[in-house]
Amino acid sequence: MDFSNKVIWITGASSGIGKTLAIELSNLNAKIILSSRKKEALELVKNECKHPSEVKVLPLDLENYTNFSNTVDKAISCFNKVDILVNNGGISQRSFAKDTSIDVDKRLLDINYLGTIALTKAILPHFIKNKQGQFVVTTSIVGKIGTPLRSSYAASKHALHGFFDSLRAEHYQDNIPVTLVCPGFVQTNVSKNALTGDGSPQQKMDVATQNGIHPKKFAKLMAKAIFKKKEEVYIAGLKEKSGVYAKRFYPKLLSYMIRKLSVT
Repeated sequence: MDFSNKVIWITGASSGIGKTLAIELSNLNAKIILSSRKKEALELVKNECKHPSEVKVLPLDLENYTNFSNTVDKAISCFNKVDILVNNGGISQRSFAKDTSIDVDKRLLDINYLGTIALTKAILPHFIKNKQGQFVVTTSIVGKIGTPLRSSYAASKHALHGFFDSLRAEHYQDNIPVTLVCPGFVQTNVSKNALTGDGSPQQKMDVATQNGIHPKKFAKLMAKAIFKKKEEVYIAGLKEKSGVYAKRFYPKLLSYMIRKLSVT
């Protein structure tokens, strides 16, 4: 794999999957634009990349999505183009639906769904004009299967699949592929930062997350999926992957298995 001369813009790049993907793509000679709310953390990620001079920092808050056109202009000006947008920014949830404030539901949808599609729509004219570009979206296995304590998170990720499947069909003739990447459990702080029912962070690591795929291994597999322009890929353990296929072929069995899941 070689991403030479490719400009790749990554949201949610200050930690976790976004950070390790940025480092991996820099190793593969890509030019990188790093975005998240945390400018200082992005600068640290930039310094960890193989080619820091080919990495730009562009702070971005997905929750404030009403006018991303200026942000897109700034991103394009970094290297005079953007070839790939990696929609990786987002936040998770750990609370029962009955205990979750509607304000928390809204925040999850604002960040995970509306912020992502607003940024996508803002850069889409650039891709159409150039007759090339690629959207990469970090969704989740939970974007295929709803599980306990993640009702609104699952809803936001399911919504991304619907939107980007439609977008892929609409812009096939414009040479704009869409790659949906569905992680299972990955060793990041996603569960620590996950919102509880009142909107406060959980502040503890789930056991399953702690035992998940190492971020560096995940980043290598994600980079490969991006390079091959896969339409949809599941980067997860055997149990999570099996759930996707059980949902398709044995839905009642999967429903039974999900009811037996630990909810802690």
